[in-house]
Amino acid sequence: MSRKIRRHFTDDFKQQIVDLHKAGMKRSELIKEYELTPSTFDKWVRQAKTTRSFKSIDNMTNEQRELIQLRKRNKELEMQLDILKQAAVIMAPKRQVITANKDKYSVSAMCRWLNIPRSSYYYQAVDPVSEAALEEKIKTIFFESKSRYGARKIKKCLENDGILLSRRRIRRIMKRLNLVSVYQKAAFKPHSKGKNEAPIPNRLNRQFDQERPLEALVTDLTYVRVDRRWAYVCLIIDLFNREIIGLSVGWYKTAELVKQAIQSIPYALTKVNLFHSDRGKEFDNQLIDEVLEAFGITRSLSQAGCPYDNAVAESTYRSFKLEFIDQETFQSLEELALKTKDYVHWWNYHRIHGSLNYQTPMTKRVIA
Repeated sequence: MSRKIRRHFTDDFKQQIVDLHKAGMKRSELIKEYELTPSTFDKWVRQAKTTRSFKSIDNMTNEQRELIQLRKRNKELEMQLDILKQAAVIMAPKRQVITANKDKYSVSAMCRWLNIPRSSYYYQAVDPVSEAALEEKIKTIFFESKSRYGARKIKKCLENDGILLSRRRIRRIMKRLNLVSVYQKAAFKPHSKGKNEAPIPNRLNRQFDQERPLEALVTDLTYVRVDRRWAYVCLIIDLFNREIIGLSVGWYKTAELVKQAIQSIPYALTKVNLFHSDRGKEFDNQLIDEVLEAFGITRSLSQAGCPYDNAVAESTYRSFKLEFIDQETFQSLEELALKTKDYVHWWNYHRIHGSLNYQTPMTKRVIA
């Protein structure tokens, strides 16, 4: 008998379910569509109504919070007593005591208890790295990125490991090892200078750096060869941290495919302010208008024939093609969907972005 996998729901997802219920969607429909249990749904609605928070700590009684704090304090005192006893009994250097217990206790806490700066514990002389070791390190970073990283990003990865090298030296090593990135030089894209006569203006106005999550989303579609047919992929990107938050795959380039990408967004759609795309019929149509109006999302369309008005989406799809599509083959739509989800996870959680000061999208979202 297979064991059911425990699902994890974000606070934004829970809020979205509650908002949909408040907007008039029936309880039974929400439970069925999102595969929820009635007790889970009722608990979210109750929490949103009483404390307006889905965190366990916010829904506890004062006695429960006090008990947790007492247990935490007792645990800390036990750890402190253990560390101080070891330092007194074995008469070992403080750094050695910390190293021996770092798998059990927090390093910062042990440094505080033993009265030494944390920087003093972490400091150690940096040994020079041999050329052979550098070559191996660069090869590892390059192949772990699936040939996607060039000298700039490899330099940043080396810095994160405490190794400082110039891009010029990294390029020399890459050339010697015949490591060639999948990227090429950017090509200029001419565009029409015609006036934008459509009633929906370009409200984004190339403001690609946003200060808050979900303030502005951009999207586009691209085609992918699957066996002997063409399939289409729709990605939705949050301009705040370049995170791909929406994804759909299908055989046809339609508004329904865009709608599926919007529905796949794991965050509360009521928090989205602006939705920007080009003027393709799959975006500028009644179905998408109804979806966005239901959540109070403002539309924005690029000037006709001007790819620069949607530059972040264009750039994301270029990376998507070079880093992923051009390196893979797909025999079925299911295979394309599975591999695309894997790439999107890598993009959000592991790929460092120059536009984010060489952070990953999820790192920026967490520290925001």
